[in-house]
Amino acid sequence: MKKVSLQSLVSYLTETGALPEVCAEIEAELAKGEAKAQANRDLYAEATPIVLGALSDTPVTIGELYDEIANELPEGFTKGKVQYLITRVLTDKVTKIEGKVNTYTLKA
Repeated sequence: MKKVSLQSLVSYLTETGALPEVCAEIEAELAKGEAKAQANRDLYAEATPIVLGALSDTPVTIGELYDEIANELPEGFTKGKVQYLITRVLTDKVTKIEGKVNTYTLKA
């Protein structure tokens, strides 16, 4: 079930006063998801200056970049998370150079 559907269901149950225990469980599940999402946002925010600080005008692969900064990154920040950060979050600050293996530089 989609998050929007769950939120609509909670609104309906709250308005009608029906099944308050079910409503409470759904609200708790929605809150848990939001807490996890906020923790991820905080983790990416902490890693952003480290990643941007390691990039320059010299093209590097995700693997090379990760190997260079792995010890500086927050605990649990994997190579996959570095890739997500560069390819999804920092697209306005990073230039992607297409190739057999993509490389990345800091935008000028």
